Amino acid sequence: MNIIEQTQNGVTYYACDGMDAAGGAVHGFSTRLGGVSEGMWASLNLGASRGDDPDHVRENYRRFFAAVGADGGRMAMTNQVHGGTVRCVTTADLRADPYDRVSYEADGLMTDLPGAALVIFSADCIPILFYDPARRVVAAVHAGWRGTAAGIASAAVERMKGVYGCDPADILAAVGPGIGPECFETHEDVPNAMTAALSTAVLRHIKIKENGKFAVDLKAINAMRLEQAGLDPAHIAVSSVCTACDEGRFWSHRKQGHNRGSMAAVIQLT
Repeated sequence: MNIIEQTQNGVTYYACDGMDAAGGAVHGFSTRLGGVSEGMWASLNLGASRGDDPDHVRENYRRFFAAVGADGGRMAMTNQVHGGTVRCVTTADLRADPYDRVSYEADGLMTDLPGAALVIFSADCIPILFYDPARRVVAAVHAGWRGTAAGIASAAVERMKGVYGCDPADILAAVGPGIGPECFETHEDVPNAMTAALSTAVLRHIKIKENGKFAVDLKAINAMRLEQAGLDPAHIAVSSVCTACDEGRFWSHRKQGHNRGSMAAVIQLT
């Protein structure tokens, strides 16, 4: 499977060809291209907490959802805290307005409700979408380095198994655009957290740089966790795109700090 750039009606996004081929669900990873926001939020800002004009953000959602083929009338959103919690979404969690407040804290969502659009946010952290076409279940997680160390990717698989009876062999996973290892330069705290969670198996995805710091490949580590959780490697697509390398196409928290918009990823059973 591959993650491919697409453009519909001026909105540029990324999608996994294997998920599209499976049918029964729509999904996409947004870029910052194709919206109506201005200034530091230009142009497809999907972050409702960034200080942008709410009418602009609502129009950006309308455009993004239309581009990927999703219905925006029944959204469930994350309240992200860089943890490992994956919430089971029910009808009580659904909303039509991105400015409706979320009462729970979760970096992951999952559901078997048709028409429920699961939305997660990113600006360097790794967005991961899941689809089980056999059991008709979808999930979405936000994996920063803390969430990666906490095992949120494998937690999503375990929750899909435990709640919905999914077989990991049937699950498709798309690891979307996020910061790449050369741009994700860290001190010892990040490698230490990864090795504590995953032992020395993770070291092949961590390199020591000449300046004594570390380059950590969060996408590869999450893909490894998915394989350990039982997914077929052929069912895992990993984007090669680095959000910190292309400020014209993506927002990067590492490069821009808080003066930015946010990308989003969505997946919805049809």
